[in-house]
Amino acid sequence: MNNPSEILINQRDEAVSGVAIATILEGNRPLMIETQALVTTSAYATAQRSATGFDLRRLSMILAVLEKRYGLKLYQKDVFINIAGGLKVEDPATDLALAAALTSSNYDIPISQKTSFSAEIGLTGEIRPVNRIEQRISEAEKLKFERIFISQSNFKSIQQKSYRIQIIGVNKLEEMFQKLFKS
Repeated sequence: MNNPSEILINQRDEAVSGVAIATILEGNRPLMIETQALVTTSAYATAQRSATGFDLRRLSMILAVLEKRYGLKLYQKDVFINIAGGLKVEDPATDLALAAALTSSNYDIPISQKTSFSAEIGLTGEIRPVNRIEQRISEAEKLKFERIFISQSNFKSIQQKSYRIQIIGVNKLEEMFQKLFKS
């Protein structure tokens, strides 16, 4: 197999909730990775938080932003995150995919398997740009993804007509969720 991204994303027959694809950089190479989230009602007084392949402190930050800025009530829910393929990712561009996977799992709404995400989330809920966005978009397009969510700041600086993939620039989490779950 020539492209490692093809191994790292599952080719399911149908979309399932709690799964979102992130377009990240591993060194100089763009990769598509599957982020998985499971959000469930906690059986204990203190909700569990678990992350495999992702920094637990960063997960806590994303959960706090989802609660405060988007109104997602996760404090009484167990949250489990997994980066498929056994990878450990540190690219902040994974943030937006994880937020989408968490919300998808919480509401049990699948995300299209042809949608990708590549942006950082700030503490105010803003969607922050990431470096080398053109490489990330090209990788998603090469693997036949239909759309990619990126920061509006990145969106302004790219030549959209150069790509066949639908590029969606967003400024805030609420805007991304409206476009993601209403379409």
